[in-house]
Amino acid sequence: MPNLTAPAFVLPSRAGSAQQAGVPAGQMGELPVSELLGKYATLVKAGKVFYTSAIITAPVIFSTAAQLGPMLWNRPGSGVDAHILGVGVGSPTTASTVAGAISYASNTHATVPTTATALTVMNAYSGGGVSAMGGVFSTATILVAPTNVPFPLIAVNTGAITTGALTQCFVDVGGMFIVAPSSIGYVCGNATLTAGVFTIGLIWAELPS
Repeated sequence: MPNLTAPAFVLPSRAGSAQQAGVPAGQMGELPVSELLGKYATLVKAGKVFYTSAIITAPVIFSTAAQLGPMLWNRPGSGVDAHILGVGVGSPTTASTVAGAISYASNTHATVPTTATALTVMNAYSGGGVSAMGGVFSTATILVAPTNVPFPLIAVNTGAITTGALTQCFVDVGGMFIVAPSSIGYVCGNATLTAGVFTIGLIWAELPS
């Protein structure tokens, strides 16, 4: 049986050279890909990936207006979508007295949240450009808090910090959530995780909307 091949394709910017015609393909026309570097390396090299982190005491339930973050507010007319790539959580320094989960929630939000505390944002490419987000916050009051259920990412139990209170420390979201212009996305609790103190990191890519 002859090899199945796919049509010529265009490589991502700065990805290097390769044979384009007659690339081996699967039964559904999919291209086999071998990762020479991490899967986000091309985006990072292009200066499109950003990250931040914050020490959060008692992450609040998703429906609370006064959120603790980290939060991404994508301003109207930014021209980019924020693709959430991953969420990381450090082992708590103080245990939560409430079992729950570090979660993600989002909603439309055309105006900047009030009483906001800005976080430092780093480009994952050392020396890269600045974020196009309207704001990245550790605390802010959301004017339109979501009333839908959040998406749980990392389970939190009430065990002592010496016994391990997290089920894992990093979730590779892989772009499953997108914060569009005039929207906000944020890390929160599916319940208020009373007394728990966590370092929470957020990493995202900014691509044309």
